[in-house]
Amino acid sequence: MNATLVLPELDANSFWHDDSGFKGIYDVEHFINSLRYDVKIVESLPDIRVNGKAKKLKAFQLRPPRDAPVSWYTTAALEKMKEHGAIYLTPFSHRLEEEIDNAEYQRLRCRVNYHALQFKPHIMKLSNMIVNKLRAQGHFMAIHLRFEMDMLAFAGCVDIFNKKEQTILKKYRKENFAEKELVYNERRAIGKCPLTPEEVGLILRAMGFDNSTRIYLAAGELFGGERFMKPFRTLFPHLENHSTVGPAEELAENTRGLLGSAVDYMVCLLADIFMPTYDGPSNFANNVMGHRLYYGFRTTIQPDRKALAPIFVARENGETAGFEEAVRRVMYNTEFGGPHKRVRPESFYTNSWPECFCQMSAKNPADQCPSENIADLNSRLQWEETDDSENVQTSSNRTESIDI
Repeated sequence: MNATLVLPELDANSFWHDDSGFKGIYDVEHFINSLRYDVKIVESLPDIRVNGKAKKLKAFQLRPPRDAPVSWYTTAALEKMKEHGAIYLTPFSHRLEEEIDNAEYQRLRCRVNYHALQFKPHIMKLSNMIVNKLRAQGHFMAIHLRFEMDMLAFAGCVDIFNKKEQTILKKYRKENFAEKELVYNERRAIGKCPLTPEEVGLILRAMGFDNSTRIYLAAGELFGGERFMKPFRTLFPHLENHSTVGPAEELAENTRGLLGSAVDYMVCLLADIFMPTYDGPSNFANNVMGHRLYYGFRTTIQPDRKALAPIFVARENGETAGFEEAVRRVMYNTEFGGPHKRVRPESFYTNSWPECFCQMSAKNPADQCPSENIADLNSRLQWEETDDSENVQTSSNRTESIDI
């Protein structure tokens, strides 16, 4: 498209009630600098001259189809951009197909997700402080407990709540999602409902985690309140979140809305073990899993809700014999964040293998790691920008780190 990218806007007001924006969360200078060889990025639309007067260029709003192919951007979107001078693509979640038959496009996704998008220094500092405090007491697990109003309403899983709560969920669904008849028992039977806190606790207990396990909870306000948390807290009393670990004043000031979610993301990324409880359309969980896999195949416990559903339904019907053994059989059949080739319907954002990985001793030359260490190569490119006439010799050391 040969287009210039304007810094993205974050749609956070509808749910987070937070207007921090992209600049309030991400390190803009790092973002622009990291992608300088891929795309030109500006912070805002430029002014144009109309009848001798300066006027802000107005972008034409365009709605991309869900999972649009690359060809849509190089035809329909490009046509509108040429016609209007600028286009504003919204919404943009899941608006580009995941499986693109061009490895370099996929690698660009990894450069953006795992290198260019870096939180602002104060968020990184606060996140590291929390992780260091948690790790000072030993290993810890981070759980993304997705048992919040928006996800429960989206999934259509309302029958376990009282009438007042069901009314709230149904109203939220009607106002925010497309109308669709959803039957709870059918949804539950195929694993379409988020795991309840108690179910999460039972899975961990079946896997051998005892009540001394230290857990960091990354979650918003849990729908249904303490009555849903009490069984989990009974099984695992050592619970923390970003509001309980560090200095109260600093955390209160820095972890509201998007900032709190950013801190949760970093703690989940750096935790010894990460467990998502609902990875369907959850961008947070998918991105953390993909990030952990990309940076060293860090241990992830990913429950197979579809396989677990009949086991939990049987338990609720009084069939408790062999429950823990059945849970273990399901759970030990997962990858635990180890290297494995992506197979549909697994998301590229969850697993960027093999496009974003290289091999030290590859049989296929296309899979071979670059001859130069990527860090040295970046240094050389930066040096050549300032003095094209000077040749810089870089080492050819190979590392076990992931290059793209």
